[in-house]
Amino acid sequence: MLVGWGGNNGSTFTAALLANRLGLDWETKTGRHSPNWYGSLTQASTVRLGYSASGREVHCPFPALLPMVHPDDIVVGGWDISSVDLGAAMERARVVDIDLQRRLRPYMDKLHPRPSIYFPDFIAANQADRVDNLLEGSKWEQLKTIRRDIRSFKMENNLDKVIVMWTANTERFSQVIEGVNDTADNLLGAIKTGHAEVSPSTLFAVASILEGFTYINGSPQNTFVPGCLELAEREGVFVGGDDFKSGQTKLKSVLVDFLVSAGIKPVSIVSYNHLGNNDGKNLSAPHQFKSKEISKSRVIDDMVSSNNILYKAGEKIDHIVVIKYVPYVGDSKRAMDEYVSEIMLGGHNTLAIHNTCEDSLLAAPIMLDLIVLAELASRITFKRADNSAEGDAADYCNFHPILSILSYMCKAPLVPPGNSLSRI
Repeated sequence: MLVGWGGNNGSTFTAALLANRLGLDWETKTGRHSPNWYGSLTQASTVRLGYSASGREVHCPFPALLPMVHPDDIVVGGWDISSVDLGAAMERARVVDIDLQRRLRPYMDKLHPRPSIYFPDFIAANQADRVDNLLEGSKWEQLKTIRRDIRSFKMENNLDKVIVMWTANTERFSQVIEGVNDTADNLLGAIKTGHAEVSPSTLFAVASILEGFTYINGSPQNTFVPGCLELAEREGVFVGGDDFKSGQTKLKSVLVDFLVSAGIKPVSIVSYNHLGNNDGKNLSAPHQFKSKEISKSRVIDDMVSSNNILYKAGEKIDHIVVIKYVPYVGDSKRAMDEYVSEIMLGGHNTLAIHNTCEDSLLAAPIMLDLIVLAELASRITFKRADNSAEGDAADYCNFHPILSILSYMCKAPLVPPGNSLSRI
């Protein structure tokens, strides 16, 4: 179930699921096209198994390696603050080619999002013109409604399990306040009293956790306040995030790792973006941009801390991120980066990169990967192979509720306290 189902990511993901399931071809000026899942780690990549007797490398498709759910078996639903059906949402997004839109409309016109939660303080004021599909009542009543929605969706579609994913607008950061959202019990109490610092995304996370289903945060805000993480650990429910890593940031994480690993010292990175979709419109507000800026900036931190030859303790790269809203370019985001690095004997190396990222077409396969891997993780238990473990350690156990295996697909990896994870 997608929160923000009618947005660019949600409508594009739904279109991709249906096009692949139904085998819908379509025409463009370049010829006939068939649906695929290019950009998906689980559907379009291979794993090297080893070498044959003749020394030839042997590769296996990723989905053939483990018993993963097939995308055709995924049922999608969700919530949105806009009541438009998914066919109209797809048209509004201007992502899917028009001939494929025509073929999908009979199926997507029938899909309608459930009413969602809207707190004006958390997203940009410029989103108000989309708001016509809201849950009424207090925060506690809204929480109970979301829980009922999850249960009814599972029952109506005869599903084994539900995964809830936030793919709605970026929110501002929530303040972490002692006595409000610092513990699980305090957070539940704050929801009951309607405290202003409980965000919509945290409400959805709490609802999903209390229903026993995985929750994934695809945006950069701090949905997982300490109380929310404590609740997930207490209930033994998976959570993952934060913020889909698709275009510019994926390239940045790989490139900076390459430079640092090669002994080259990046000292300045300036990243400029402009885009014209609703995400860009929402990010034109300063508080929402701040959430995204933090997420995009943190992606290089691990690389810097990994090399104490290049970087002294506390030394940082000058790293600036700029995002501008330009309606004309729509979902086709332009990303321009300048990387300045120090090389030997006082020399400098400068890389200037232009990257045109079709935002939602890059995000949708990552959404699929997060869903498929989260579902797979729910069926895996493990224990130590030796006999030295005693007590609980000798039994099979699940992954930690903070599902760090998903972090490869996220800008700001969510990991258990005390653990670290490469952001590559």
